[in-house]
Parts: sequence; C-alpha cells; structure tokens
Amino acid sequence: MVVTMSDLESLRKDIDEIDKAIVELLAKRMDACRSIAEVKARTKAQVIQPERVRNVLVSRRQWAIDADIDADFADQIFRAILAETHRIELLHDRGGEAPKKDADTLTSALDTVAVRIDHVVVAVTNLDTATSFLETVGFSLENSSDPGIRVANAGGVTVVLVGPDGDPAVRKHLDEHGSGVQHIAIEVLNAKFVQTALSEAGIPMLTDVVVDAAGHEQLFTVKDPATGVQIGFISRTGHREAISGDNVRALFRALEAL
Repeated sequence: MVVTMSDLESLRKDIDEIDKAIVELLAKRMDACRSIAEVKARTKAQVIQPERVRNVLVSRRQWAIDADIDADFADQIFRAILAETHRIELLHDRGGEAPKKDADTLTSALDTVAVRIDHVVVAVTNLDTATSFLETVGFSLENSSDPGIRVANAGGVTVVLVGPDGDPAVRKHLDEHGSGVQHIAIEVLNAKFVQTALSEAGIPMLTDVVVDAAGHEQLFTVKDPATGVQIGFISRTGHREAISGDNVRALFRALEAL
C-alpha cells in the first residue's frame, strides 16, 4: 500500500494511541516496581542489584535486535527506565508528597528539540594518561580511525579524547587553554531548526550545518567569552555511529582559522 499525505492525520492518530499505550505500560511497570520496593523493604534486600541490572540491559538489547530496532536506542530507553525505577524504590521509605508538575514546560526553540548531551570532547596534553584515567573510572576505550583520538563510553555517556599528536590546531588549543573540555555536543531533533533559532537569537556561530558520511548533522557556536563554553549541536540522520576523528579535527582547524 502506498501511503500519501492524505493518510498523515490518520497515521498521527495511530501514533498518539501507541504513545498513550506506552505511557500506560510505563505506569504499570512503575506500579510493579513499587511492589518490589515493598518486598525489598520487608526483607532488607539490596535496592540495586547489579547482576539483575546487567541481565535486563543485555536481554532488552537482544529483544531490540530481534525486533529490528537499534540496540543502542533501546539501551538508552531502558537505562532511563531503570534510573526512574531505582528512584522510586529508594523513595519508598521516605514518603512525602510529590511536587506538582505541568505538561507544557517548553520555554524555547532549543527546549523543544534538545534531547540529551550526545558527547563531550576533551583536549588533553597526554592521551595515554587521560585514557588510563577513564579506563580506571570504568569507561570502555576504543581507538578511532585517527590514532590521536580515543572514544570512551560508559552506559551511553561518551567522552572523546583528543591528543596533540602532530596536529598544530590541537597543539595551539592546548597551548592557549590547557587540557580540558573543548566543547559539549547536544543531540537535537533537527540541526537546521536549531541553526535558524540561534540565528534569530543573535548567537555567533562558528559553522553552518555540516553533514558527514555517517549522517551526522552538526553545527557549532563560537566559544562564549563569559563562560568559556562552546556548544555543538548534532542530529543523527544516518546510522548510530561514533563521531569520526575527521569531524573532531575539522572543528579544531576551524577554530585555528579564526
């Protein structure tokens, strides 16, 4: 069957019904967690049980793979659910009245499309030492196609380490600022939408929207002199892949050209 624009409203109604069912299932899951909290309280059982958490995450990833859903996407969802259920279990003995919340809390264009912190890029003078620190903390490290860049992951948290390694642009940045966060990348629903909103707000931009071979749409603000913060925005229009070394180095070279 060929779907046309005339079917759009009906399809949106279908999505609304599916989303409502998801919320109802979440409510059912939270009720089950409250019951579990009561059992744990009576039996003095440990609230967080790492082996159970690991089994949940691994099995849900496999369920997602079997259903042809991106496993990393499913992993993000279930980590958020587990964090909420853990909060509920710990709250069980504290009681108290929950604060009232509103449905519509969106205050800006960015607030409408921002999803999460996608990754943080950190420039370091010694790549091996920085890598060792993150490994000790518990991050899994992987080499990128660029030997001077390593990507650290832990539960969906991504830190990109960039060493000097013969790159004048990175060396210049390190000479001027030392080791530290170079920029924070925020995942957004649509990079072009953000670009328009930032332009209307008069925010100085370092780049236009740039699309790489993996389908990452990215743009960057200039570093704010008051806070020292530089923000990148990323929208994924292709497969979920790690940011390439070429992307990261291109940003440093753009900064050097200023």
